[in-house]
Amino acid sequence: MNERKIKRYTSDAIDVTFDVGRCIHAEECVHGLAAVFDTSKRPWIQPQNSEADVVAEVIHRCPSGALQYERHDGGPEEPLPGENTISLQPDGPLYLRGDLSLLDADGNVLFSDTRMALCRCGASQDKPFCDNSHKTSGFQAAGDLGDVAGTIKLLPESGVLHITPTTNGPIKIEGAFEILSADGETLHAGNKTWLCRCGGSSSKPFCDGTHNGNGFTAD
Repeated sequence: MNERKIKRYTSDAIDVTFDVGRCIHAEECVHGLAAVFDTSKRPWIQPQNSEADVVAEVIHRCPSGALQYERHDGGPEEPLPGENTISLQPDGPLYLRGDLSLLDADGNVLFSDTRMALCRCGASQDKPFCDNSHKTSGFQAAGDLGDVAGTIKLLPESGVLHITPTTNGPIKIEGAFEILSADGETLHAGNKTWLCRCGGSSSKPFCDGTHNGNGFTAD
C-alpha cells in the first residue's frame, strides 16, 4: 500500500479530506453536489458552498473512501453500516462497505474505514486498493457469481470485517458479510472466504488457486 497523499479542504462547519490515490473517479460527488465538488474549479472541493449535512450525505456515496469528512458544527460523524457488504462491479473492483479493518499478515490493523474499493484485476499499482487499472488491463468479470454456486445463510450481527491481503495470493475475508451483485442482489453470505485479486480465477470473485501459476505478485 502506497503512502497516502491526503488533501484537506476546510470550512467553519465541515472539513473534507481527499485521498488522491484512492479516488477511482466514480464521480458520485460531482454528480451529487456540483456546488461543492467541481473539477473545473480550484480548489475543486469547496465545502462552504453547502450545508454540512448535505456535504456529508454526498460523501457517504463515495465508494472508494477517498472522500472523508470531519464535522465542526456538532453534527454526527459517518455512521457504521448495519452490515458488511462486498459489491461486485462488472469488469471492475470490489466495493466494500461496513466496519472494515485492513490487516497485515501478522494481524496488525493497517487501515480502518467504512468504504473501500479493492483491486481484483491484479494490475493496480496501489494494491490492495483499486487504481482503475482494470480499465486498461483487459480485465473481465461479471457483476454476479456466474456459474459459481453461492450460499445464503442467516448470519450473526456483522461486527468488524477483517480484510487480509495474502502475499502473492488472495484476499482473506473474516467476519459476517454478504456478497452483492452490481444491482444489489444478495448472492452469497458467510463468515470466511478468500477472494481473487490476481484477476485470473475461473471462480470469480472467489480464489481458485490460479495465482500460483500466473506470476501474480503482491505484498
